[in-house]
Amino acid sequence: MIGYVFSRLLSAIPVLAGVAIFVFLLLELTPGDPALIIAGDLASPEQVEAVRQALNLDRPAYQRLVGWVGDMLVGDFGNSLFSGLPVSQLIAQRIEPTLLLSLMAISIAVLVGVPLGLASAWWPRGYLARFTMAGAVIGFSVPVFVVAFGLVYVFAIRLGWFPVQGYPGLSGGISGALVALTLPALSLSTLYIALIARVTHASTLEVLGEDYVRTAHAKGLAVWKIALRHVLRNAGVPIITIIGIGFAALLGGVVVTETVFNIPGLGRLAADSILRRDYPVVQTLILLFSIVYVLVNLAVDLAYAALDPRIKY
Repeated sequence: MIGYVFSRLLSAIPVLAGVAIFVFLLLELTPGDPALIIAGDLASPEQVEAVRQALNLDRPAYQRLVGWVGDMLVGDFGNSLFSGLPVSQLIAQRIEPTLLLSLMAISIAVLVGVPLGLASAWWPRGYLARFTMAGAVIGFSVPVFVVAFGLVYVFAIRLGWFPVQGYPGLSGGISGALVALTLPALSLSTLYIALIARVTHASTLEVLGEDYVRTAHAKGLAVWKIALRHVLRNAGVPIITIIGIGFAALLGGVVVTETVFNIPGLGRLAADSILRRDYPVVQTLILLFSIVYVLVNLAVDLAYAALDPRIKY
């Protein structure tokens, strides 16, 4: 097991290196002059050139790439071209709401999607199954920002149960932070509830026809025991897979959600940095998201062995 984990981590290094080079070249080929953006529209050519030299933008792209990779290997992610602050400091300031929002969203998706998918497969001709499948189609079809605006209008503006936007932080109390992130988490989890429910439904249907399930019924076991011990565990591999992929994808989906609800997280930082052509921040964020994605996939692979003893590493 340890050797497998170590080999997977080593194999992730060229993947992350390829992502870093691709992002660097993609930003380099994007039209626009970051020196002109930072200096402002009213800046003189001399001022723009001074900004370009101060930020080493006058050097060739390959030299900046080599220097950036070398600095990252020693833990130096550079400074923001817009604010001048270290990138690591900006990420540390913004990671709390994004991490909490992602955990809330995936928790809601799992707690709602798995029971709905399991129940709809257990009673496939009932109203709950029809409601679940119809809701899954709607969840796939409606964009996140539409769900967000709808929730804001109903629960924030009309009922006044939740704040419209903003995030007070955990320093002001965990209850206030959770209340502020409730609507964003519900908006972000809609798609993943539909996805997890559909996958759980399909996987459960395959397992329900197995002989050991019929044997458990014949022995008189309670329905919930059969569902948890026999059905859900044997149907768990694809469910765990979609949960892991969903959690990793949430980090990219928070960009829209944090923008709508004005949450100062990594998604909002990424959106602002892209608009400002803030190269070091964008590159570091994409690399960070890539690392999280690799680690989540590794955790999913390791979870397979816990669910299915036949899987060996």
